[in-house]
Amino acid sequence: MRFLAKPLGGIFLTPIPSTGIRQGMKQDAKLSTLKRLSRIEGQVRGLSKMLEEDRYCIDVVTQISAVRAALRKVEEEILRDHVAHCVEHAIASGNKQEQRGKVAELMDVLARSNR
Repeated sequence: MRFLAKPLGGIFLTPIPSTGIRQGMKQDAKLSTLKRLSRIEGQVRGLSKMLEEDRYCIDVVTQISAVRAALRKVEEEILRDHVAHCVEHAIASGNKQEQRGKVAELMDVLARSNR
């Protein structure tokens, strides 16, 4: 299957194929993550406003660092939830192929997130 990059506000995003069991996040983790993403959305809008107002470059870069840190927290929360039920399910299943697949998937995503 071939995926083409799609423009989103001048940024090109490449869709990642969906794999594995489709399971929703635990409700508390989902709500917490959505709340964090709403705050991040506000921070990004604030960055646009800072640029429009010709704010000092270092202040803008400082806010960009804050957004990146907030996104890392969201990523950690989602990965923690994934391990808590998707990976745990694979381990409990006793299916070696499923276990190896989940561990490989987790290693791949961790490698990508550290780039």
